[in-house]
Amino acid sequence: MTQPPHDEPTAESPEELREQVEQTRHELGDTVEALAARTDAKARAREKAAEVRQQAAVKAGELKAKAADAASQVQDKVADAASRVQDKLPDPVKDKAAKAAEQVHTKTAQAGRVLQEKAPEPVRQTAARSARVARDNRTALLVVAGVAVLWLVGRRRKG
Repeated sequence: MTQPPHDEPTAESPEELREQVEQTRHELGDTVEALAARTDAKARAREKAAEVRQQAAVKAGELKAKAADAASQVQDKVADAASRVQDKLPDPVKDKAAKAAEQVHTKTAQAGRVLQEKAPEPVRQTAARSARVARDNRTALLVVAGVAVLWLVGRRRKG
C-alpha cells in the first residue's frame, strides 16, 4: 500500500480532507481493536476453552448414540441366540428347566420370607432388587438353566 508524498494534496476540499481523516481514524481504531484482541491471552484462552467444550459435547453425544446403538445390537443378538437355543432344546429338557425354574422360584420365595423376618433393611432392599431382576429376566434364566441341563446331560453321556 503506497501513500502519496506528504507535499502532494490528496483532497480537493477541506470537507473531503475531513472525511479522509475520519475514515483513517476509523480504520486505525479497527486495527487497534484487532491488535488488542490478539494480545488478550485470557480472552483467547476462554474462547478456545469454550470451543473445546463445544467439541467435547458434540463428541460425547456422538459416542453416546454409538454406545446406545451397540447396546441395542448386542441385546438383539442375545435375544436371537436365546431364541435359537430355546428352539433347539428338546421338550424333556424344557420340562426339566421349567421344573428347575419352578423349584428355584419356590426356594426363592421361602428364602424371601426368611429374609423378610430376619435380615437388616439394606439386605432386604438388595434382595428385593435381585428378585425383581430375576422376575424381569425369567426367559434368560430359563435359557441358562436349559443350557446347564444340556451340559450336564452331555457330560453324563461322555463319562
